[in-house]
Amino acid sequence: MKTVLITGCSSGYGLETARHFLAQGWNVIATMRAPREDLLPRSDRLRVLALDVTEPESIRAALETSGPLDVLVNNAGIGLFGAFEATPMTTTRELFETNTFGVMALTQAVLPQFRARRGGVVINVTSSATLAPMPMVATYTASKQAIEGFSGSLALELAPFNIQVKLVEPGYAPTTRFTANGEVRMAGLIPEAYVPIAQQIFNSLGTSPVTTESDVAEAVWRAANDVSGQLRFPAGADAIALSGLR
Repeated sequence: MKTVLITGCSSGYGLETARHFLAQGWNVIATMRAPREDLLPRSDRLRVLALDVTEPESIRAALETSGPLDVLVNNAGIGLFGAFEATPMTTTRELFETNTFGVMALTQAVLPQFRARRGGVVINVTSSATLAPMPMVATYTASKQAIEGFSGSLALELAPFNIQVKLVEPGYAPTTRFTANGEVRMAGLIPEAYVPIAQQIFNSLGTSPVTTESDVAEAVWRAANDVSGQLRFPAGADAIALSGLR
């Protein structure tokens, strides 16, 4: 019976991915900054742990409790929509601390056990924003694009140890809390001059195919069990379409 640790399980992709792996009979370690066991079905194969990927001590404590892992899913992240001109550098650094450096820190902490056992899978959840340029998400895209490059290089670096690195690239998912979770952070980031650009994007999102939480959970599941060497797993109809265009 394999064990997966998933970050950012309080809602959205992480929560649905935890449910999916539980349904497939895996041991699941669902982590979130403020643990809530009521979000997931009761199971002897489930543990809910506190984990803040931006805090080294939190990472250490979670891994000491989790025990051996077979798969790490770096899903925790924060979003941002707004004009780069209006985005404070403090906000940019906040995004990178979670979306980029948090992923790197947790991955680095897990790798020694994977290497010692000569096996393991690291799955990094990024975004379809990395597949094609889109205005008003420059900072967010940069934080996720960094993980795309990181993952491709790391996959080659770890291959001699039988450790796989995968990317799951979700599209736009209106049913997640992506916007709600970032409302405070995004306040004031769309100056009047940029309103027409933002409105055009909002209008297009309302007519395009979208991604569901289940799409992402299934893509993570495929990535965890892949033996073909595939690196990228777009998730959702819109992400798959963008991937094909690229």
